[in-house]
Amino acid sequence: MSEATLQSRVARALEELRPALVMDGGDVELLEVQEGVVRVRLLGACAGCPMAAMTLVGFVEERLRAAVPEVRRVEAV
Repeated sequence: MSEATLQSRVARALEELRPALVMDGGDVELLEVQEGVVRVRLLGACAGCPMAAMTLVGFVEERLRAAVPEVRRVEAV
C-alpha cells in the first residue's frame, strides 16, 4: 500500500474522531504519515493541556490504530 493511500486513510480516521476533540476545545492537524508513524500537531486547548499526552495515546492513537492497522504509533510535533 502506498504512503499516499495510507495517509488518506489516516486523514479520514482523524476526521471521524475530530468532533470529540473539538467538543473539548481542541483539534489535531495531520502533518505526515511515514512508515506507519503518524505525526500530528495538537491545536487549540489540546496544545497546552497537561493531559495532551494521554489524549494523544489514549484517544487519538488508539482510535487510529483501530481504524488503520498499519499505524504503529502517533507522535505530536
